Amino acid sequence: MARTVRTTALSLTLSFALLPAAPAFADSPTPHLDSVEQTLRQVSPGLEGSVWERTAGNTLGASAPGGSDWLLQTPGCWGDPSCADRPGSRRLLDKTRQDIAQARQSVDISTLAPFPNGGFQDAIVAGLKEAVAKGNRLQVRILVGAAPIYHANVIPSSYRDEMVAKLGPAAAGVTLNVASMTTSKTGFSWNHSKLVVVDGGSVITGGINSWKDDYLDTAHPVNDVDLALAGPAAGSAGRYLDTLWDWTCRNKSSWSSVWFASSNNAGCMPTLPRPAAPAGGGDVPALAVGGLGVGIRQSDPSSAFKPVLPTAPDTKCGIGVHDNTNADRDYDTVNPEESALRALVASANSHIEISQQDLNATCPPLPRYDIRLYDTLAAKLAAGVKVRIVVSDPANRGAVGSDGYSQIKSLNEVSDALRGRLTALTGDERTSKAAMCRNLQLATFRASDKATWADGRPYAQHHKLVSVDDSAFYIGSKNLYPSWLQDFGYVVESPAAASQLKDSLLAPQWKYSQATATYDYARGLCQA
Repeated sequence: MARTVRTTALSLTLSFALLPAAPAFADSPTPHLDSVEQTLRQVSPGLEGSVWERTAGNTLGASAPGGSDWLLQTPGCWGDPSCADRPGSRRLLDKTRQDIAQARQSVDISTLAPFPNGGFQDAIVAGLKEAVAKGNRLQVRILVGAAPIYHANVIPSSYRDEMVAKLGPAAAGVTLNVASMTTSKTGFSWNHSKLVVVDGGSVITGGINSWKDDYLDTAHPVNDVDLALAGPAAGSAGRYLDTLWDWTCRNKSSWSSVWFASSNNAGCMPTLPRPAAPAGGGDVPALAVGGLGVGIRQSDPSSAFKPVLPTAPDTKCGIGVHDNTNADRDYDTVNPEESALRALVASANSHIEISQQDLNATCPPLPRYDIRLYDTLAAKLAAGVKVRIVVSDPANRGAVGSDGYSQIKSLNEVSDALRGRLTALTGDERTSKAAMCRNLQLATFRASDKATWADGRPYAQHHKLVSVDDSAFYIGSKNLYPSWLQDFGYVVESPAAASQLKDSLLAPQWKYSQATATYDYARGLCQA
């Protein structure tokens, strides 16, 4: 047993050695971004410029200089269980319309199936009409990822016809590509990115799906978050979508992988025209990072990455599939976002805030959790770094698989796994429990001081957010639990932006969610 503990601890030490230590860039104004970038140069050097890219000179997409509404929250009704007023949802729709209305050449939209509907579709159509009314002729791509069978009724030709009808006379100025894609049925892989990219100069991205029934036309809207940026970072998003569309266009004749439709007799567009790259007059550095899931590329042949892949018996749940998250080096090299998020967590010196739907996946068929992520969190807790984790209320768990806004039955699933990895690291269960009691906050999400929305339905949280040291944060579509999809997001390092994130989202979130906590070091709350 002692040999097993020592071997496990050695494996963990080697695994952590592959991630830059937190102080490695202490003299840099962007130590966290530097750490993530260094990791990506090790893991996926051949994907720079197509799947990940660091840029400077970006501007947050606020409605006024210095404003905080670049952070696009839905519904934005903190403290009101009736959610009668939804300023966050209004701002999101207005921002979407405003950005698209500025288009001169191209608009690129991606989301998870079904296609944008209701108020989301209205915002897109209104923006396109405004852009065409200025005399612009636009090339527009709309891409959704479709889970096999579940989204069999998502028909691109029907959506194309719907969009053309809604555009009316403006449709003559819009060339549409509409596609639904699945890159691997056996690998559970399809597009999951949520993007609105205009001319490669502005971008909206995050976790928000463009679904009226879940976000708008309901008394219990999903709590979610996007960010808006302008500048060179938007071009990174456009090139990422070119990568997905290149695969989509090459496979459009395969009905089992791609369903495709276009307007004005257009062919499939693997790239879009974009004006000259914006000069970048802002002061926000950003690292765009995505993943290719399974089925687009097998590996990055230029990568010399040789990770130590730890094992944990509780990650498997009977019949499952090949574990890409924990046991596949090649998968790592074409999904740099996985390593980027672990590196961001590893870069923390004082505290980490994680706001997610879940940290654990539907098991089976997927592995239960990302061992290296949990090991990194365990090492931080053991080192005295404060860690806060807020996940969606397990009452949102679906009846089948991931059909819902939670995949766990209890917060204990998270704390038990974390304690297990801490014990593997420290070799002592009492030591691991003490570290959790001293440094962990763990709760399920609430948006007010009431336990549910006014209609009695539980709060659903769909954030994909990691923040460290009030300095750097990730917002995107990538979940921290095992999921092998095409995803995209940004790591931003800006103390000013991180402060706005803290004040606008993290502080009210904890104000209301702490009532559900099983661990809270600030109040001496420690689950037995």
